[in-house]
Amino acid sequence: MRKNQQIAVIGSGLMGHGIALTFARAGQYVTLFDPDAVMLASAPERISRSLALLGANAREIAAALKRIELCAALPVAVRDAHFVIEAAPEKLDLKQSIFAEIEAHAARDAVLASNTSVIPITRIMQGLAHRDRALGTHWWNPPHMIPLVEVVKTEWTAPGHASAMAELLTSAGKTAVMVEKDVPGFIGNRLQHALWREAISLVENGICTAEAVDDVVKASFGRRLAVLGPLENADLVGIELTRDIHAQVLFDLESSGAPSPYLDKLMQEGRTGMSAGKGFRDWGDGDLEATKTRIARHLAELEVLLNAAA
Repeated sequence: MRKNQQIAVIGSGLMGHGIALTFARAGQYVTLFDPDAVMLASAPERISRSLALLGANAREIAAALKRIELCAALPVAVRDAHFVIEAAPEKLDLKQSIFAEIEAHAARDAVLASNTSVIPITRIMQGLAHRDRALGTHWWNPPHMIPLVEVVKTEWTAPGHASAMAELLTSAGKTAVMVEKDVPGFIGNRLQHALWREAISLVENGICTAEAVDDVVKASFGRRLAVLGPLENADLVGIELTRDIHAQVLFDLESSGAPSPYLDKLMQEGRTGMSAGKGFRDWGDGDLEATKTRIARHLAELEVLLNAAA
């Protein structure tokens, strides 16, 4: 993938600024648009802080910022772009209206991508005139620290456009995984929330505390997940043992197709999460920021270790 291609990022918030800095750091030219002038103006400072967390020095930060152009108008941001990545809030109507405007001003051969974790790409892109160049790119938060990006095809996506996006992401140091069918949750969120559903059920049914669930995950299989995926693990222990274990446990796992009533109960009690000071667990002042810092430090250190082991 050649350098200095123009990539337009629509939205400069938590996800958008991380996507922009990822490409700029990899040597690509980025136009960054946001309808909120204050948010857009603050992007360079936020990008600088995020790059510093990744270990970038002052020279590297300055070089990345030079590759990012702030644009106050969407048509200007997309008119010369080879790739356009939308990173707006998770609202279907908003995303559809953004892509209608993008299509009106972007080049016909520009690849158009929506960053979403929950909305089907097919629904977002269904109104476009040229749906063959439209797809999804599900970046994980924080996008500049989590390697994975899921490239989601719709029934209309041309294979060449999907491959071009995957190649661009790989050239920027991301792990690009192709999702061949546009299903709710794609791959990662389906796996993640299958785990969350069972975790909530264990607490709801009085089997253990929320603290116990978190301790078990962090002190056991969670430690090896970064280097051993679930199907690798199944092959490691053997398919016969995997089948025998499933015969003993799967029938008893939570299988509801709806959100747990326990979540409604927590919300009714005002236990809405860490920012409220209580959710599944009780939290103190400063725990929210401390947790964010701990996660960022862990991800940075893990990246160093994995690169050294490669």
